[in-house]
Amino acid sequence: MSTADALRLARDQDLDLVEVAAQARPPVAKLMDYGKFKYENAQKARDARRNQTNTVVKEMKLRPKIDDHDYETKKGHVVRFLKAGDKVKITIMFRGREQSRPELGFNLLRRLAADVEEYGFVESSPKQDGRNMLMVLGPTRKKTDAKADVQAERDRRAAERKADHDAEQTELAEHRAQAHAGEPKKKKRGPADNMDPDIDL
Repeated sequence: MSTADALRLARDQDLDLVEVAAQARPPVAKLMDYGKFKYENAQKARDARRNQTNTVVKEMKLRPKIDDHDYETKKGHVVRFLKAGDKVKITIMFRGREQSRPELGFNLLRRLAADVEEYGFVESSPKQDGRNMLMVLGPTRKKTDAKADVQAERDRRAAERKADHDAEQTELAEHRAQAHAGEPKKKKRGPADNMDPDIDL
């Protein structure tokens, strides 16, 4: 169809003539409501952005001769990152003569991978990079599942706090009721009760 005929047809139907495949021979055009088309595309793009998960790579740095207590602390951080669905890059930093003993770093990385295997797996095996040795751990669970679990835990804690608060308020109300039940009823005071009894009227 010629461009002029297509434009006339679009005008008759109160639509827009939109070129959808410019590279084709002949080029392909479509009759549509262009405003509605743009709006629907924007909605789809927004939904796609909302549903995508951003993979974050956290980094944890260790030394080959790390103390046991420090190791446990760092391991706790790695577990927390993996539970949250993030990847963790482990870096062993060598200094001075430590560079001649790469097996220390390799053994430490193997030990850490074994300690956190419940939460993550070795995504890239240990490799030397200059003065450092690197390894990447990937989470065993997806970030969306981790977020859902975190939200469920928050909801559970909020429900517990509300239940505790309600129980506390009920107990307080009962205590007040008992305290008021045991008190003798007060006599209504009149204007003369405020006066000094020694004054003769």
